[in-house]
Amino acid sequence: MNIVRDEADRWRFLSLLRYLNDDNVPRNWEREVTLQNIKNDFERPHHWQDPVPYVAVISYCLMDNHFHLLVKEDMEGGISKFMHRLCTSMTSYHNAKYGERGTLFQGAFAARTVTNDRHLQYVSAYIQVKNPLERYEGGVRRAVREFDHALEWILEDQFSSLGDFLGRRSSRLIDHALRQELFDTPQRFKSFARDVLEGRLDTQLGIERRLLD
Repeated sequence: MNIVRDEADRWRFLSLLRYLNDDNVPRNWEREVTLQNIKNDFERPHHWQDPVPYVAVISYCLMDNHFHLLVKEDMEGGISKFMHRLCTSMTSYHNAKYGERGTLFQGAFAARTVTNDRHLQYVSAYIQVKNPLERYEGGVRRAVREFDHALEWILEDQFSSLGDFLGRRSSRLIDHALRQELFDTPQRFKSFARDVLEGRLDTQLGIERRLLD
């Protein structure tokens, strides 16, 4: 079942990543965020208190029926608190907009702990490149042969952090210091993503099934 159905749903998801990741966000935050705030790279209203983030978002990808987030916890229990707020808000909005009932998600969110930089690099590339390219015409095998074109195809969809990792933008939605710790240049990310797509690292790291299934 799709969790987003149109562009408005997708842009709202990005707004949730930005504004709900904050223990100080006002209760009626959505009434106070203007279209200009969103157009200005999700600018935070100036009269709000200083933000207290639950997590640092490293990378993300929104698909039609699921999403992936790679995050670093910034406060104790921050991931659970943020995910609860995010999923509850998505469900309430979906039901009100489409006249449906019940939860939008099947069970609790699935989480995996990543403990070293190499695994973080792998998961980030998986989220932003390998997972979206499963929808590429001809699948992942064709995407490997047409890698540069396949990346541009992903970039046509604005609802992932790939543009940040490839140096096309510098969005407020992710933590750029952590992004640069993983890949200091867009070229290094691109090369690593190609290796992930070609399966060169699966045996070496032995993590795809354990972390992502």
